[in-house]
Amino acid sequence: MKKLLLLVTVMLCVLSATAQKLGVQYDPTIQVTKNLQYFRPKGNLFVGDCMPFEHKGTYYFYWLLDSAHHASLNGLGGHQWGLSTSTDLKTWKQYPIVLGIDEPWEKSICTGSIVYYKNKFYAFYATRLINAEGNVNEQLSYAISKDGIHFDKQKPNPFYTSAPGYSKRDFRDPKVFVDEKTGEFHLFVSSWQENSVLQHAGGALVHLTSKDLKNWKVLDPILTGQPSVPECPDYFEWNGWHYLVYSDNSDTYYVKSKSPYGPWEEPRYQALNESWANVVKTAAFKDNRRIAAAWVPSRRDNKDNNGEIFGGNAIFREVTQQADGTLDTKFPAEMIPASGAAMDAKIVTKLFATLTDTDNLTIDAPNGVGSAFINNIPARCRITMEIEPGNSFDEYGFYLRSDDRADGGYRVNFSANNRIVSLGNTEIKAVAGLDKVIKIDLILNDDIIDICIDNKRCIVNRTVEQKGSFMWFYAKHGNVKFRSVKVSPLE
Repeated sequence: MKKLLLLVTVMLCVLSATAQKLGVQYDPTIQVTKNLQYFRPKGNLFVGDCMPFEHKGTYYFYWLLDSAHHASLNGLGGHQWGLSTSTDLKTWKQYPIVLGIDEPWEKSICTGSIVYYKNKFYAFYATRLINAEGNVNEQLSYAISKDGIHFDKQKPNPFYTSAPGYSKRDFRDPKVFVDEKTGEFHLFVSSWQENSVLQHAGGALVHLTSKDLKNWKVLDPILTGQPSVPECPDYFEWNGWHYLVYSDNSDTYYVKSKSPYGPWEEPRYQALNESWANVVKTAAFKDNRRIAAAWVPSRRDNKDNNGEIFGGNAIFREVTQQADGTLDTKFPAEMIPASGAAMDAKIVTKLFATLTDTDNLTIDAPNGVGSAFINNIPARCRITMEIEPGNSFDEYGFYLRSDDRADGGYRVNFSANNRIVSLGNTEIKAVAGLDKVIKIDLILNDDIIDICIDNKRCIVNRTVEQKGSFMWFYAKHGNVKFRSVKVSPLE
């Protein structure tokens, strides 16, 4: 009997050790617990798709743990759910993996969403697996928790394999919500219509409903006609407006409506669309706020002009709302990195530039380009200023991490005529008000440059190679004032 018990104990230990090795190991005790803006887990790990959620004043930041830029488990991802929580966006608690890879057939615990209903947290997600024929499929799974931290996967797992007429390979990222009146669970699932009228526009969000989480009804898709699978959907109501958020090749878009399921309206501009803030999703927070979470991808081979690869740093935005339902974004005040006293940053004038005092620069260059610079800009700092363009100008901006001849570096350009702001090799469009006074809040954080424009629009980029210490100001064919320029090293 003792031998049998010993054998059983040894087998359980082996099985436990095997299960632990199925997923990448993650140590929450060594992770930061202060500001999570630009967070990347220690241990050569990365943040992937984010799934923010709020409950009773706590912001739950669920996120995909990535270890090899999606290359784990033969390129199927090997992702698991991490969790960080905060009640004030300043101090955070880090937890062990909350949804991990427990079985050999689970090749990735993919993106999903959370809902709280009748004293339980429900986490819906896609599981990526290889079927009996050797093909990659994505199927739906869910888990239940009493505290949002310790989840139990439910059987059968997966509970839903595919919807008729939709791709089995692309069937992921379920967004869940519950109709409180009927007790009905709703899922919006990212997929591709197999026989779409326009073959290049089969991207759709499948709409599934169930009251018992066993029998599911397929309704008309909530969104169709997309050029790619509309990934990582988000859906919420805010001050009478309903929002459907989705991503096209990681760029985030949204539509809005006064009705729960449309018809949808295109907003005046897409403030959530920053090409280097991937698959933005939001959650409510205290005082009727909404805080968005996304991730800044890494660059292939760490080259500025190479494309993105999966996994990087977390990034957060506060979302604000206009009367017509249009959304804006800004830095969450609590998550702006702490900085020390402003440096004695000397502005040196070069072409068609004058100083009224130490931090107020005027460039008057109707016949060309005027310029000035500051040297010794730290690699990690916060730069704030106010920019006032004159009545007539072509463009204005500055170069960051440049050299003494403004050669190299990252150009930040403001074009009022085109309503475009560019940062290095990325840009945001339909930016209004560039012909008026704007306020700039700029964070240099090692290889991330992050800019907030007038507390309405943001732009971020992964900037790896340029290391210069010069910041060059410029204006073309006009008069532009750069006022109250402050450079403060980050703590």
